[in-house]
Amino acid sequence: MNTLADPVPHLDQVDALIKSIRIPPRPSLLADLQRELASEDPSPDAIGRIVASDVGMSGALLKLANSSIYGGRRKAKSIEQAILFLGINQVAALMTGLLAREAIPANSATLASFWDVSTRRAQAMVFLSRRLRLGEPDVAHTFGLFCDTGVPLLIERFPDYAATYAAASLETARPFTALEEERHSTSHAAVGCLLARNWGLSGDVGWAILHHHDYAVIDDAATAGAVRSLVALSVLAENAISSYQGQGESLEWAKGGAAACTYLGLSSEETAELLDELAEVFHED
Repeated sequence: MNTLADPVPHLDQVDALIKSIRIPPRPSLLADLQRELASEDPSPDAIGRIVASDVGMSGALLKLANSSIYGGRRKAKSIEQAILFLGINQVAALMTGLLAREAIPANSATLASFWDVSTRRAQAMVFLSRRLRLGEPDVAHTFGLFCDTGVPLLIERFPDYAATYAAASLETARPFTALEEERHSTSHAAVGCLLARNWGLSGDVGWAILHHHDYAVIDDAATAGAVRSLVALSVLAENAISSYQGQGESLEWAKGGAAACTYLGLSSEETAELLDELAEVFHED
């Protein structure tokens, strides 16, 4: 008997499934930004010209740059000032988020608050990264915004995925992705990782998206520290958002909260203080 014969049809099916999911192409504006950032000496002026080429994006970026969590007390009156105040990497992260919002469909009733929550998560990740001096805030922002982008893509692909997502959201013990895998042979984490790769986002962001419901990775010394940190911070961010929305402690906190706090070196008092500070930031915005 050929023991290698059995997995092949399954692999073919998975490959066909992935190809059937519509992954939005990387926006040309993002490609231009990434090309400039990858140059030996990225130019703030060149970044400014790229951003200013889209009037809608320019206005949206200024609004974000002047929000309390990003701009602080200084208010940028132009794209040039926003770049000066925030730095080109944070500006690029904010632009990436705005472009994602345009490119990824989130029009169904199930997704009514999708981008609001994603933006809130990105804000929380920036705050936590800065507050704990852990990793790069722009990377934390990009991860926070993109980690659930597989959800609208799967809703578009599977008519019954909304029901799967709702049921998975109520799982108290199993990983969120377990039910997705059972019903659809993939998960929003896997699809989000694929999107991140196709859009040229950093490898750490892609891997963290893939594992953001796999809290065992936090304790895995073989996994890159940047990935473990992003996943750990995301648990705190989700709990803060859940509390802000009046839903109390998130179910994900029960699954990964202890591992996240241990990895981040936070006591219960320090964690409570951080979450209170985040709630204040949310209310200010």
